[in-house]
Amino acid sequence: MKNTKLKIQGLLFIVMISLPFPFYCQEDNKSKKPNVVYILTDQWRSSALGYTGNPDVKTPNLDKFSKEAVNFSNAVSVSPVCTPHRAALMTGRYPTTTGMFLNDLYLPDEELCMAEIFKSVGYSTGYLGKWHLDGHGRLNNVAPERRQGFDYWKALECSHDYNKMAYYENNDPQMKYWEGFSPFSIAEDANNYMDEHSKDDNPFLLFVSIATPHFPHNNAPQEYKDLYPESGLTLAPNVPEEWESAARKELQGYYAQCTVSDEAIGSILNKIKELGIWENTIIVYTADHGEMMGAHGVRPFAKQLAWDESIKVPFLISYPAIGENKGLVINAPINTPDILPSLLGLTEIEIPTTIEGENLSTLIKSPDPKKDRTALVMSVCPIAEEYIYQEYRAIRTKQYTYVRTPENTTMLFDNIEDPFQMNNLIGNSDFEALHIELDDKLKKALQGIGDENFQNRDYYLKKWNLKLSDRNHAIDYFGFEEDKGVVQTPRLN
Repeated sequence: MKNTKLKIQGLLFIVMISLPFPFYCQEDNKSKKPNVVYILTDQWRSSALGYTGNPDVKTPNLDKFSKEAVNFSNAVSVSPVCTPHRAALMTGRYPTTTGMFLNDLYLPDEELCMAEIFKSVGYSTGYLGKWHLDGHGRLNNVAPERRQGFDYWKALECSHDYNKMAYYENNDPQMKYWEGFSPFSIAEDANNYMDEHSKDDNPFLLFVSIATPHFPHNNAPQEYKDLYPESGLTLAPNVPEEWESAARKELQGYYAQCTVSDEAIGSILNKIKELGIWENTIIVYTADHGEMMGAHGVRPFAKQLAWDESIKVPFLISYPAIGENKGLVINAPINTPDILPSLLGLTEIEIPTTIEGENLSTLIKSPDPKKDRTALVMSVCPIAEEYIYQEYRAIRTKQYTYVRTPENTTMLFDNIEDPFQMNNLIGNSDFEALHIELDDKLKKALQGIGDENFQNRDYYLKKWNLKLSDRNHAIDYFGFEEDKGVVQTPRLN
């Protein structure tokens, strides 16, 4: 794989130097390739935004942006956990291909990643915030050689202490801390980066990784929590009575963090307009996965599962010359591995053969709400308390969710007729033909990545020489600390 990566980088460099000189050196902003600003939030489920119909949460900046962007209404996380999603995003490859199906793994240098590809054609690259792809300890410095092509760096492997969030800056080995509540200071640094690089001849790729609204939620600023009295919060009908109190308690802080994040993101969007680079900048807002929050009787904080609360994420994308497509909706799902090739398609950069996702740039340029496609979702090895649930492979179309474990089929939902997924159609003879059709689509999707005979978690742990470490389980759902990851010696270097 390492030789393949070097060969691809060499080919991309040849493509770059063979292009006309003005391609990356002309001063006119409109003549250079578009900048890319990618805003990734953490655990922000798609139903927790004003523009998606939530009656409680206040997200005015993203609501406004939804009218200026193209909206993928059925975006899903290929594996709804932090590290697996981020690895698939950076590589355009599936977790079963890279072995990145658990939290706290190291994404090997041999993998060809987003920033390396953009750098090879003249982009400046910058990364801010949570990384979670290094596997060398959550508070340890991500060494420059392990940053997968990002040059400007103010980031940390992983922390959710938003009032004292650590980071390392460029080549300085000294740990530093973001000032105040971290989303605001990260956004401020993003604005400074864009201010500086908007004057450059070269375009830039800026990745802004904001860790909210991931738990813990009790550390949100009080003025934002005051916006959401617990008693006034609306619960979905799939939250059973025994979880209502816990869900409202968590939603207060969760929505507060959503509003904080919206405000921080709004400052970035306003800065792009202020700098006059809006028309030459691709902007993405999305999240790595969702949050169950008591739905279907599953505890707050949980993800990994195949219900929409866990897998479905917001995805807004604005790109140069969007024109009359502003505010249009695409109902066909976009999956995590599709994002990188789609960005490369929009920027007219050659797509490496290592990428497994689909280039959806044509669909983004010409949104068609009637188009459909199949998005593959997986839980290869459930972790933390979700270890009690079976592994699965699933597909999400614009209408249906279909889920199988290694032993049998477990879920079939019509998400249009049953948006809260409360009527499982498995075993209903009226839907037998649909069951067969969706099962065939799942098999084809798995064949496409060589996982058609998917097995239990132990097979994949052995294949990738991984073992699960002792984990911190929840003493109660308010004091839950996320799992500490795996012992993964062979790939740590």
